[in-house]
Formats: sequence, structure tokens, C-alpha cells
Amino acid sequence: ATGGLSIPSMGASGFGFDLARQFGHRIKPTRAGLVPLTLSGKPLEAHQDLSGLSLPIEASCGNASFSNQMLFTHRGLSGPALLQISSYWEPGKPLRIDLLPGEDALALLQAERRDRPNIELRTALGTHLPKRLAQKLVETLFPAFDGRPLRQLRDADLAQIAAQLSDWPITPNGTEGYRTAEVTLGGVDTDELSSSTMESKLQPGLYFIGEVVDVTGWLGGYNFQWAWASGKAAAQAL
Repeated sequence: ATGGLSIPSMGASGFGFDLARQFGHRIKPTRAGLVPLTLSGKPLEAHQDLSGLSLPIEASCGNASFSNQMLFTHRGLSGPALLQISSYWEPGKPLRIDLLPGEDALALLQAERRDRPNIELRTALGTHLPKRLAQKLVETLFPAFDGRPLRQLRDADLAQIAAQLSDWPITPNGTEGYRTAEVTLGGVDTDELSSSTMESKLQPGLYFIGEVVDVTGWLGGYNFQWAWASGKAAAQAL
């Protein structure tokens, strides 16, 4: 019950993994999970002044997607949706972010153009997104349309804007690491443990439970539940 590598300020270390290796156990590669993602260079510069702003989004990476809040930080992106997707993200891969989850972005823009043809794009977007973010999006993604009334934008223009709002690609440069990660991905290979007692199949009398094992849950108490359940299984066996 030694835990993983997450939040070393609480005493976390690799002791459990070293012990497992000593008895011949395989360790699945470890990395930080449920962790804020960081940006660098121009992406960070472009969004750093949005620090503290949050909004509901859908974040996707590969086949995984989560709908919840996203928070801009002074280092990058956080919030429940980003913490969840961080467990599936790998360095170099882009994230796809839907800034208007559950909405038809094109239909919203077309309705704005029909009902308020003389307003600017940033004003229209500010009706559906935080105003600071709407202004930033126009400056960084849609500068060609800045300052123009909606009546001057063609259907193709609105379709282009809507596509980027629904599928905003952003590539983090990394994570905040174990310092703030809520869990450690990887750990002692479950193939070498009994699923009913958590006892080592290689060394009788040796048990591994909780975070040191290669089991990771979603945000929301699943990792606590795993720790308690695996602990009870081992205790009953003992």
C-alpha cells in the first residue's frame, strides 16, 4: 500500500515499484495522470491572459472524449475535462476541443446573422462564449473577419468559423507532472496479481493494492474506490 509517484510533497516515492522489481514483477510504464496540461511558445502567449477563465467544453483525444469544465491557467489548461483527457493524451498529440458542446455552431452563427446582421463577430461569439475568449478567438483564429458586420460574412465564412469552434485543435507541450497529478498511470502489472486477493503470483505472502498497481480510474472518486476495494480484498485474504 505504498502509493504511486503523484504529489511527492505528500511523501510519494517509487518505493513500491522498487519492491515489486525486487521480487521479479513487471512494472508498466508510469506517468502522471489526471493532471493539468501545459502550453509553451505562441500557444501559451496567445492564451496566458485568459488565466482564470473557465467554460464548458468537450475535450477529445483519440477515441476518448469528456464533457465538463475547462480552465485556462497561467501555465496552460486544466479543469475536470482536461484532467480526464490527460490520462489519454500522449506527448505530440493534439487535443480537439469543442467550445460549444451540444450546440450546432453553424446554426447559432446563421441565427445571429439573420437576427442581428449589423453586429461584429466578436459580439456574436460573446453571446455564447465568455467575452474575453470570444475576443481572443477572433484575434487569433479569425482576424480576417474582425471588425466586419455579420451581414458581410458569407455562408462559407460562417461554416469555416463554426468548424473551428467545434473542433479547436491545440497541442500541449507537456503536463505539470507528478507535482500536481492526482494519480499515477502504470504500475505493478495486474497479470501477476490475483484479482480476488491482490496477492503476488510470484511471491506468496506479498500483496499490492491501490495506486502502486496498474489500475487507474476516472475523476470522481473511482481511484479512492479502487484503493478501498483492493485493500479490503487483501485484508480479507490475510
